[in-house]
Amino acid sequence: MEQSLDKSALMTLELTIPEAMDRQRLDKALTSLLVDHETSLSRARLQSLMAAQQITLNNAVVTDASSKVKTGQIYTITIPPLRSAVPEAQSIELDIVYEDNDLIVINKPAGMVVHPAPGNHDHTLVNALLAHCGKSLSGIGGVARPGIVHRLDKDTSGLMVVAKNDITHQELTKQFANHSLSRVYHALVWGIPLPTSGDIETSIGRHPRERIKMAVTSAQKGKSALTHYRVLKEFDLVSLVECKLATGRTHQIRVHMAHIKHPVVGDKVYGNHRNPGAHDTAQILRAFPRQALHALHLQFCHPRTKKNMRFKVALPLDMQKLLRKL
Repeated sequence: MEQSLDKSALMTLELTIPEAMDRQRLDKALTSLLVDHETSLSRARLQSLMAAQQITLNNAVVTDASSKVKTGQIYTITIPPLRSAVPEAQSIELDIVYEDNDLIVINKPAGMVVHPAPGNHDHTLVNALLAHCGKSLSGIGGVARPGIVHRLDKDTSGLMVVAKNDITHQELTKQFANHSLSRVYHALVWGIPLPTSGDIETSIGRHPRERIKMAVTSAQKGKSALTHYRVLKEFDLVSLVECKLATGRTHQIRVHMAHIKHPVVGDKVYGNHRNPGAHDTAQILRAFPRQALHALHLQFCHPRTKKNMRFKVALPLDMQKLLRKL
């Protein structure tokens, strides 16, 4: 195989079909060969290159991804330079828990927005990752950017996994979709849920009147959502709860805990209506500046090595201090 490795220039790859791949689908065979040579392109990305007439056999353009390959055929793939990501790379300190050529696991601090959006155009996790990862980003759909497969709210802290290439992005997305990826959170909530362990299963959709909020809805207007919870410790007025997501809906834990009348402490969207009184503990709780929610455990199958990856990080200092005060 010949290739040009400069991602700012045109990349040309020549792949020879081995005997073991004879009669395989073209897109499947080429994807496997690229992985063997440490170049990550998904089948969807290959199909888009075919549509753009960037894959040839004997100088003839190939457009049928389902065609069968033959031993000894030599396919030429031309990959255009990666388009620059729209967000700007910014040097921002990151708490990196794990990193390899395919992915990076971050312990996101509270207060950091994941992706640029109106009102938060820079100093986001994406800006920081563009600067940190640099040329190790091989492109998601042809764009030099990190592959965000899940998000944490601005004021939620904890573990996130981010893909560096197309194949990793697609495989992690599949794990989120089939719920094989495990995420566990700790939350400080008002009151003590009864029973002290159980499941909250509803549909969650956009709030009918306040469009920035999510809400428990009918099955027709939302998507199914399931949260497993258990009380870890009881305090005066509040309790520390572990929540394990079986699904990954927007604001799921915050919506579900509010739904059972035990909203997350400090949640200005779903729990700000709580009026716990005027004594000292209530004042301490009301002074907490964000939702007391932390993603402390993350588990998934590594898309390339197939190893079981498990990560755990401690509660951030602000939540630790709050628990000590309680």
